[in-house]
Amino acid sequence: VQLQASGGGLVQAGGSLKLSCAASGSDFSSFVMGWYRQAPGKQRELVALINNEGNIDYTDSVKGRFTISRDNAKNTVYLQMNSLKPEDTAVYYCNARITILAYWGQGTQVTVSS
Repeated sequence: VQLQASGGGLVQAGGSLKLSCAASGSDFSSFVMGWYRQAPGKQRELVALINNEGNIDYTDSVKGRFTISRDNAKNTVYLQMNSLKPEDTAVYYCNARITILAYWGQGTQVTVSS
């Protein structure tokens, strides 16, 4: 499985961005898909998860502002980010997981200016 993330960029605080992650290979609908982020000097952290049944989980700091979704017909997972804050600045990575296997995309930079 190869993952290609896109949609990052520079945005002012309060703005919005939508990240996309396109997956190659088959059986996309069976994967648990996630978005993670890593800010400079910090550990990578989970932002949002969506499983193969559509169940969703968010880290507390993005609840009410970010929305994860998936389109299994397009093998793509999205992260709609609204009301962005400077502390959301990070490299965002998509992740695909099934059983013990995990795959990572290359990351896309999100920078939120104050």
